[in-house]
Amino acid sequence: MVAEPFPSDSADTYAGDPVFDLHRGGKIEVTSSVKVADADDLSKAYTPGVARVCTAIAEDPSLVRRYTWKSNVVAVVTDGTAVLGLGDIGPDASLPVMEGKALLFKEFGGVDSVPIALDCTDVDEFVETVVRMAPSFGGINLEDISAPRCFEIERRLKERLDIPVFHDDQHGTAVVVLAALRNALRLTGKSISDIRVVISGAGAAGVACARILLQAGVSDLAVVDSKGVLSQDRADLNPVKLSLAKDTGVPSGRLVDALDGADVFLGVSGGTVPEEAIARMAPGAMIFALANPNPEVHPDIAHRYAAVVATGRSDFPNQINNVLAFPGIFRGAFDVNASRITEGMKLAAADALANLISPEDLAADYIIPSPFDPRVAPAVAKAVAAAADTDNVSRP
Repeated sequence: MVAEPFPSDSADTYAGDPVFDLHRGGKIEVTSSVKVADADDLSKAYTPGVARVCTAIAEDPSLVRRYTWKSNVVAVVTDGTAVLGLGDIGPDASLPVMEGKALLFKEFGGVDSVPIALDCTDVDEFVETVVRMAPSFGGINLEDISAPRCFEIERRLKERLDIPVFHDDQHGTAVVVLAALRNALRLTGKSISDIRVVISGAGAAGVACARILLQAGVSDLAVVDSKGVLSQDRADLNPVKLSLAKDTGVPSGRLVDALDGADVFLGVSGGTVPEEAIARMAPGAMIFALANPNPEVHPDIAHRYAAVVATGRSDFPNQINNVLAFPGIFRGAFDVNASRITEGMKLAAADALANLISPEDLAADYIIPSPFDPRVAPAVAKAVAAAADTDNVSRP
């Protein structure tokens, strides 16, 4: 009899709590894709038969995708420094989130994944560790890594690896935000090139959202951190923020002032925005208050001034949920053996998400599909695969 790997219920403080009960023993497991019922099966799956496959891959490394799991497996990697809204809680405490991410990859995209929590926060060590283990995986999903380190880690891994590297806290959020914004603009009759956007938060999600919105055609955009609007005349900006300040070209100021006449407020920072500031926004405003569990602007207040309201919560309409993006993005990238995930692939994913809602179904409380809509991952995957071909990053 195998010993129980964790304490009995009598010693478990959390026994009977339905959330803890669901997590007991972990949420994922490795299962076999072939049967080993007799000696013949064993000889094919392992020695001596496996040596033939190893030799073939050694002679032709491209065969590794066909004859191992590499073509469909992602490493979900973190250092536990920016977990959800909990902050730097360390690698052990991050594992439930990494397991959850792996579960969602499989359930929504049919993509296998392995949660990996690294006990190092040095950028050089983190990058070297991921590079050294990369041969086992077809893609790298970076998760819950603090800014600004996350930007450098992703950049360097993209430079050194020829497989997709994707920081979901940045780009998954950005893709879903752009999809929701496209439909909100259709509802309000506004053009993406004419709107003023204010983003509260200059961390991973805020910077990525700013970048994708600029690429999509937004020309008037202000990003605000805890000290005010990012502008070139501030001396306290790190290189990532300074680059964004140069590209947005807005003057310094406070969040309250930036919201005066703004069409869109995007909150990815936490904190609370005063109602009087929201009241200064333009008619037909759009408010995406994504902080969890407490949105920057409570929906009850937001609805007093906005035509469209979205949050990061599942108990309000229009949830901006990354699960709408990352399973389909990796599914599409894997389907065409993409060497990386391009900006064009992200934009294609956003368009695919937005287009899932027909004009007759589009409404103020329905601008983004449900995570449980079975069309989501296939539509995103198809669009991403096509964009990979267009961007010349797909491979045989």
